[in-house]
Amino acid sequence: MNWRIGRVEATSDPAAARRKVLAKLQRLAELDDPEGLVVPILVDAILMAESYRGARHQITFLPELTQSVDELIRELTILEKAEEWAGS
Repeated sequence: MNWRIGRVEATSDPAAARRKVLAKLQRLAELDDPEGLVVPILVDAILMAESYRGARHQITFLPELTQSVDELIRELTILEKAEEWAGS
């Protein structure tokens, strides 16, 4: 499964992009510490949304949110690869 979602895909068909994300997130229960990965993302997303609300400046917490999302995707991809290798 290809998880990458480009800007065009996300804006042209948000419902399909959401389905793609949800399909990827179904594996969260298999991670060693899913809460440890997901909770920081939720906190960063809330802070980002609040800092951006009505503002005309850069999103303050975007780097932290990006790092959190990257870590979560990396862990989920490791699970997928391990499953592929085990099936080979």
